[in-house]
Formats: sequence, structure tokens, C-alpha cells
Amino acid sequence: MRVTRREFLVAFAGLAERLRAAPARRPRRDCFFGIHLDLHPSDQDRDLGRDLTEEMIERFLDRVRPDFVQYDCKGHAGFLGYPSKVSRSAPIVQDSLAIWRRVTARRGVALYIHFSGVWDSLAVREHPEWARRRPDGKPDDRQTSTFGPYVDARMIPQLKEVIEKYDLDGVWVDGECWALNPDYSKQAAAAFRRATGIKRLPKGPGERGWLEFLEFNREQFRRYVRRYVEAIHAFRPGVQIASNWLYTTFVPERPDIPVDFISGDYLGNACISAARLEARYISQTGKPWDLMAWGFQSPWSNPVGPVHKPAVQICQEAAVVLAQGGAFQVYYQPTRAGWIDDRHVEVMARVARFCRARQALSHRSETVPQIGLIFSTTSLYTTSKRLFGGWGAAVNPARGLLDALVENQLPVDVIPEWKLQDVASQYPLIVVPDWPNLGGAVRDQLRRYLRQGGKLLVAGAENAALFAEDLRVKLVGRASDQGAWIPCDEVFANFRGLWQPVEPDGAEVIESRFPTYDDRKNAQCAATWAKSGAGEIVGFYGPLGTVFALTHAPAVREVVRRLVRRLFTPLVTVESPPTVEVVLRRKNGLLLVHLLNATAMQVAGDYSAVDFVPPVGPVRLSVRLPRRPRQARLEPEGRPLTGAWSDGVWIAEVPRLDIHTIVAIEEG
Repeated sequence: MRVTRREFLVAFAGLAERLRAAPARRPRRDCFFGIHLDLHPSDQDRDLGRDLTEEMIERFLDRVRPDFVQYDCKGHAGFLGYPSKVSRSAPIVQDSLAIWRRVTARRGVALYIHFSGVWDSLAVREHPEWARRRPDGKPDDRQTSTFGPYVDARMIPQLKEVIEKYDLDGVWVDGECWALNPDYSKQAAAAFRRATGIKRLPKGPGERGWLEFLEFNREQFRRYVRRYVEAIHAFRPGVQIASNWLYTTFVPERPDIPVDFISGDYLGNACISAARLEARYISQTGKPWDLMAWGFQSPWSNPVGPVHKPAVQICQEAAVVLAQGGAFQVYYQPTRAGWIDDRHVEVMARVARFCRARQALSHRSETVPQIGLIFSTTSLYTTSKRLFGGWGAAVNPARGLLDALVENQLPVDVIPEWKLQDVASQYPLIVVPDWPNLGGAVRDQLRRYLRQGGKLLVAGAENAALFAEDLRVKLVGRASDQGAWIPCDEVFANFRGLWQPVEPDGAEVIESRFPTYDDRKNAQCAATWAKSGAGEIVGFYGPLGTVFALTHAPAVREVVRRLVRRLFTPLVTVESPPTVEVVLRRKNGLLLVHLLNATAMQVAGDYSAVDFVPPVGPVRLSVRLPRRPRQARLEPEGRPLTGAWSDGVWIAEVPRLDIHTIVAIEEG
């Protein structure tokens, strides 16, 4: 059909008017709640996009009202989910991205894509020379080489095409740092030889150049990410990019590459424990950030496969992220044909309402420094065989000790190693987990903090040697694996693991351990207290965080509480069960006490879903304030909270805690 010039101008004017009328889409730094939808399309698909309609998307956006949607473009299989001219697409019935873009543009909702980067199985199948090589020299069947041409020959052209074709707002690049392994390709070997003079690539710890080889691969990954980020920013400056898990605990480095935001998807069992650590770490980076909860329990947790989470379970996970000032998103998979069932939409809507009710006081809030827990890049990079996280058990010292502090209702932040020097003086107490190699640089920074009046809790056999002079103890022999039982109020705490025997040399013994659960004989020093310079230091000479990560035993938690009490009284204390988490923040001139209820949180694959969180209460709250507060409210309800102030302490009672309540205090 021939279109006249007049008809074309009328249609163009109508389109321009509709575009002018569309609401502006928020940049990622202003986004608070989003939905992630990925399918990882492959050549086995036959239904992609078949059931997707504009009406379904409109209904979804009406109910959920996200700031952004992340929809699939390329998964780990490497096939594109849209009709492409630059690379191979999966079989497509209907162009889903085009439909999502039309509707989200009309509604002012940002549209991002899920795009697999390093992991591209199709690319290495079609171009074996692009593959990362394993130690045996064989090509990897999943992972591309960051030393090869893949990023320029395939990845960047794909990104440019899809960004231009669909006017995308951003890219969430998956299959990145966590999928990376050392590369034994000829390109890598030649570059490593030029850089170090080492001819034979090391294959494990103990071989010459092993740590150098790991760092060499890390640096190449940094160059790879910088390459595509800068290329896309130059091509379309407004497009915002994240590399999944970059600058989280997985890559615990100062954020120097110009990614626009930080994001990661946490999954598996004990998601709340994982989110606690990640949210506290990422909140220290200074970048816009979010965490993504899976809307279903991962299929690897049990032989049945995916189990969808009820809304209350996702809300419980969301509260952990919101309390640290972050944005939140939820991952769902549509059907292969693109359909999202109304039941899932309703779950997303309930979670969205929960988050939105807390947005004004939670998003981009600031911490009130109380306890800082050190996260050690040096230890992970020198004692793990991995390039980046997930680190598995290697991160247990930090994860376990954080959980123990949280279960003692202690407000705690995670301090990245690279940020310690800038923020140490702000913290009344710094806690050092039982990292196997904290490193001399961090040790020296902590010693300066201690001499200037700081208070330090140091755990672990390896750290005993680093801080022996400050701890005022003498090491007796070498550290070894030992049974260790510490008496508690009700039972013994089992601290089996690596212990460093010590003798006090001016320190006070504050905890003793026994080789069996018999405290009548064979006592050995477990923990000491001493003054050091203007500060105070407690040493615990065994596996504190590691043991709690493995057991979450109440008696171990009790020992942690006793150690902390020798050094520190928090600004806020509560009387409640250990499942209540306390977070202390500030925003809009208010002191914000977040109370989170982790009761019945999911921790095992054979109990995959939680549909009931028992309420807790009343919760008695004590806040040290120099003056009587002007007023206090329970949020998000906006209900006044009355309390009594005397001798610098304000005491109030929260009658009931369901999942998450904020006590907003206007100080006097």
C-alpha cells in the first residue's frame, strides 16, 4: 500500500505527540523496585513470544508498577532472543523485546536487558579459537577467553544492535565474574610470559607464579569489562550498565571501572544470610545498587526443581536489602512463550506494595556507624583458588560472624578492605573475622586505629600472630586443629577447628576452652582482653565466624555477645528473640531504627518455601539519646510511638513486629 506524503506527516506528528506525552523513564540511580525476567533462549525453543500480548504487559505494569523491567536478550546458551542481523537468534515466534519496549515506553518504565557476557556457549561452539582454555589445553565449552576477540567481534556488536533497535535504557550483563576461570590459552600464556618472564603457566597453589597468574587473569577481566562499558557509553551515552556481581563481595575491589550501578542475584538456601552480607558490603561502595531475589527457590536446592516463593518470604528477604538503603528487584521466569500468570503477578504486586511503603525512609539512607566488620580482599585473593566469588566456604569467617552479631541485635556494617583507612575512625568497634590471611597493610591500619583509641575484636589463629604485641600474649607452638568447648549458660559451645595456643603477657583471660565438655580440668586460654595504646583489644584465638557459619549454634552466639560486651555498648539495644535484626540508619534528619523479623526464614532445600512468619512482640527498645526526642513514629504506618526518656536513654515498646518496622525518631 502506497502512503502519501501527507499521510506520512500526519502519522509522524501523531507518533511525536505520543512520545512527548510518555512519562520520563527514571535513571537507575532513582529506581527503587524492578522485575527481572529471563529465559536463556536456545535453539531448542519453539514458542518464544507466542503468548505475549500488550494487554498482559499493561495488566502487569498496572498491578506491579515497577521502575524498571529487565527482559531476556541473550542467556548463557548464546542465542539471541530477538531477530538479529549480526548473530544467530533462537527460533522466535513473536518479538518479545519489541512488545515490551512499546508498552514500557508508553508507561515511562525503563527497559533493561539480561545479556550473558563471558559465558556464551554458542560463541565457543562456532569459534573454538575464542574459548578459554582449561589447564589440560582443551577448549572450554561455555566460557569465552577475555584475551581473545570475542568482546569486539561478537559481544559489542550484539549490544549495539539491540540497544539501537529497541531504544534500551540499560544492560544487566550476566555470566561474568562468577563464571570466570584462569585461562590457559596461547594468548594468555604469551601475555603472561611477557609480563612476568614465567614460561610455564602454573596450575595450582605451590607452583611458581600461581598468585601472579590469578591476578593476571583478574586484571584481564577488568580490561574486558572496561572495554565493553566504555564502547557502549561512547555509542549511546545514556545507556546504563552493570556487570552482575562486580564490586560486591564477589569482586571486593574499589569500583574504578565506570559501570553505572552495582547489582547481584542471590539464590539458594539461607538467602537472608547472603543478603545481609551483600547489602552491607555494597552499601559502602558509593554507587547506585540493588539486589535481586529469586522469586522461586533454585532448582539445585532439591531434586524436584523450582519452587515458587510466597510473597511473605520475598518480603522478608526484601526487608534486609531495604534496611541498608538499597533498591530491590525480583526474578521470575515467564513461560517459554512469554506468559506471566496472574498468580505470579499478584505475588509481585504484594512485594512491590511492601517495598513502596518503605521507600521514603529506606532508599539511599545513610548508616550510623556502630560496629564495622572487616571484609578481606587480601585473604580471598591469596588463599582461594578462584579468581572471583562466589567464594563458597572461604567467605564463612565474615558471613558467620556477621550473622552472630546480627542475632545479638547489634547494628553492624561491613567495611571493605579498600575503604578501611577512610572510615575506621567513625566506628566505635571494629571486628576482624578469622580470615586466614588478613595481610600486613590492613593490620597496620588497624593498629593505628587502636593506638588512637579504637576498640578491636580480633578472631582467628592466624590473626593471633599478626596482633600478638597488641594483644599482649605470647604464642605457644603452632596453630593446630583442636577440639574446643567453652562453657555457656545452658550448654557448651563447640568451637572445633584451628586454634593458636597462647599465654597472657599482660592480657586478661576472659574466656577459657576445654578439650572436652568437662570444665574441671585442662583449661586453656580462648580469649583475652588488653589495653593497647589508647584503645582496647579482645583476641579470640580460634574459628569464631567459621564455626557460627557452619552451625549457627546459640551457645556460639552467646560467646560472641560476651566478647563484644567487653568492648562496646551499642546506641540501640532491644529485648527480643535473636531472630530480630536491628539496623541503624539516618535519612531526612531522622534517626531510623529498622527492626526486621527473620523468624522462620528459609534455610534448607527440603523446606524451600515460607508462607508464615510468626510476629514478634512486644519489642522493648532502648536508645541512647542526649536529649528527649521531639517525637517518634512507627513506619510505614505513621503511628505515634510514645516512650520515656531519663538519664540519656529513651525507652519505648513496639507492640508487634511482623516483618519490618521502622522506628523513626526526631531527635530533640
